[in-house]
Amino acid sequence: MDTTHIIYIGAVFVLAGIVKGVTGMGLPTVAVGLLSLFIPPLEAAALMIVPSLLSNVWQLSSGAPVYPLWQRLRPMLVAIWIGTLACGAAFAAMGEALGGSGANLTLGAALAVYGVMGLLSVRFSVPAGCERWLSPVMGVLTGALSAASGVSTLPSVPYLQALGFSRDELVQAMGLAFTAATSALAISLAMHNALPASVAGGSLLAQFPAMVGMYVGQRLRKRMDPVVFRRCFFVTLIGLGVQLLLA
Repeated sequence: MDTTHIIYIGAVFVLAGIVKGVTGMGLPTVAVGLLSLFIPPLEAAALMIVPSLLSNVWQLSSGAPVYPLWQRLRPMLVAIWIGTLACGAAFAAMGEALGGSGANLTLGAALAVYGVMGLLSVRFSVPAGCERWLSPVMGVLTGALSAASGVSTLPSVPYLQALGFSRDELVQAMGLAFTAATSALAISLAMHNALPASVAGGSLLAQFPAMVGMYVGQRLRKRMDPVVFRRCFFVTLIGLGVQLLLA
């Protein structure tokens, strides 16, 4: 890669880190979407593995103890692993490339629609009796989309929000879901020879601009009131969705 590409990659990860720091999500979606403008989506997904994992760990450590959340979300997290690995193997067997245009269009449309519904204050809720069986279903679907597109925003984010978490709990819950999805995606890519040493090294270096961006984003989030945070959250969803639709 020439100097221009290196600067572009660094800027992408700074921006993705800021989005992640403010909203608790979006690093893989922003990174994969923007990097795919000049490198294959499969390589873009592999490049964001280390920054995504480290930013999720940072996100988890920035609030209250995460163990109670982990206990509650464990069925969903295990199902994310199962969905990612199973669907990754299926796509590899079918010869489908990660991040195909159909998956990106579907994900982009769903994100944009959900963001608009959020800005219009259309609320979902999950009855207590349904969470036991609905969490694994949402986990498998999240894993499938992660294996297909490299991002794990849907349906995990709408579902977690429907569980009624506070702002900080929601950010940590998303961190747990994204950590499960990213770690499973890394294993899936490695199993199918899509994570060569050169890309892994680039992913390791990409963590530094991503961490800078996330630090800035977290500082911004702490200064925002709940109304501003909510608007920022849903506007980000719309922006990410439109980005995927246009990519």
